[in-house]
Amino acid sequence: MRVPFSPPRMDQKMADAVVDTLYSGWITTGPKTRKLEEELAKYTGGKAAVCLNSATAGLELALRWFGVSEGDEVILPAYTYCATANVVMHCGATPVLVDIQDDFNIDVSKIAAAITEKTKVIMPVDIAGMPIDYDELQAVLASDNIKGLFSPKSAEQTKLGRIMVLADAAHSIGATYKGKMSGTLADMSSFSFHAVKNLPTAEGGSVIINLPEQFDSHAVQKQLKVKSLHGQSKDALEKTKAGGWRYDITEPGYKCNMTDIQAALGLVELERYDDDMLVRRKEIFDKYNEALSNYSWANIPVYKTEDKQSCFHIYMLRINGALEEQRDQIIDKISAEKVAVNVHFQPIPLLTAYKKFGYKMSDYPVAWNNYQNEITLPVFYDITDEQIWWVVDALVNAVDSVLK
Repeated sequence: MRVPFSPPRMDQKMADAVVDTLYSGWITTGPKTRKLEEELAKYTGGKAAVCLNSATAGLELALRWFGVSEGDEVILPAYTYCATANVVMHCGATPVLVDIQDDFNIDVSKIAAAITEKTKVIMPVDIAGMPIDYDELQAVLASDNIKGLFSPKSAEQTKLGRIMVLADAAHSIGATYKGKMSGTLADMSSFSFHAVKNLPTAEGGSVIINLPEQFDSHAVQKQLKVKSLHGQSKDALEKTKAGGWRYDITEPGYKCNMTDIQAALGLVELERYDDDMLVRRKEIFDKYNEALSNYSWANIPVYKTEDKQSCFHIYMLRINGALEEQRDQIIDKISAEKVAVNVHFQPIPLLTAYKKFGYKMSDYPVAWNNYQNEITLPVFYDITDEQIWWVVDALVNAVDSVLK
C-alpha cells in the first residue's frame, strides 16, 4: 500500500514508555492509569475521569449508572458508528434516531420533536472531531415543555432532574466549542483511544465526568470504576496495601478497565498532543483543502467556525453529485492505485441488525444524502507531502473517470 489509511504513530518515546511499564512490575490497572485519569481531567477541565478499555464501555457504563433500562429511550443521530446505538440496546432501551445537518452532526432543531416522557438521555456525536451545537441543545432541554416531560426512574435521574447529555466524543478530544474543551460540553463525555484515533492507546477510552454541582464527581468516578471491574469494591492497586486483600462485590459489574501498558502510551501522546499531534493533523487538513479547493465536485469539510474548532480526526470529503454506486466506483479506482480511503460511516438504518428493528433509511434523508457521496481521506501523523499528493492525484483521476 503506497498510502495506508490511518496507522498510529509509534516512535521511540512510545516504545520506551511501554518498556518502562513492563519492567515496573505493574502492567494492569495501576499508577499509570490513575495518572492518565488525572491528566485527562486536567487537560479537558473536567471534574474527574475514568479510563477504560474503550469509548463504547464508557458510554454503556454511563447509561447504566444513570439507570437507563427497558422502556427508556435514548436520542442519537442516525449517522454514527454502530457502537452509539449498540450500548443503548445493551441496556434494554430504545435508540431514537434523529437526522443530521449537512455537517454530519445531529440536527438539534429536530430533537425536541423526538423527546417523549420515556426519554432519559441524549447522546450527540461529535463526528470527525467537530462538536455539535451544545448551547442550542441545552436550550432545548431547558424549555418548560421539555422539562415537564422528564419522568425519572432512578435516584440519579431524580437528582439531575432532567434529560442527561452523554456525549459520544470518541472523535473529539482536543476540540473546542465557544472556548470550552470537549469533555466539558456535556454531563459526561466518552473519548476513544483506539489505534486509529488521534490519541491512541491501542485500545482504550475515557469517560470525563462533568456533572452539575449536586453530584460528587469523584464519588461518581468511584462508582464507574466499580462497574468496570466486576462490581469489585477495590481495584488491584488498592488490594496491594497491607490488609487490602479483602474486598466485596457490590453489584454484578463488567470487565472493561484500562491497563497501565495502555495508559503509558496515552501519557506520552497526551503530553505532546496540542503542540505536536494537532499541529500536524491541521497541516494535513490544510494541504487537502488547498489541493481540492479548485474542484467544483469537492465538498470540503469545515473544521473551524466562529464557535467551533475541530481536532482534525478524520477528513470527511463529499463528492458533489455522486450517487452511492458512483462513490463506490471512485473508491475502487483509488484503491487500485494502492491508496487507502474509507467511508465514515454507514448510517444506523442501513445496518442489518437495525433494519430488523424497523429503522428505515428513508426516514433520514440528510443522513442518506451525506453518506452516499462521502469518502474519508487518509490522515495520520507520519504521512508525507508526497503521499498526500498521491492521494489527491488518485482521487482526482478517479472522480474524473467516474463522473465524466
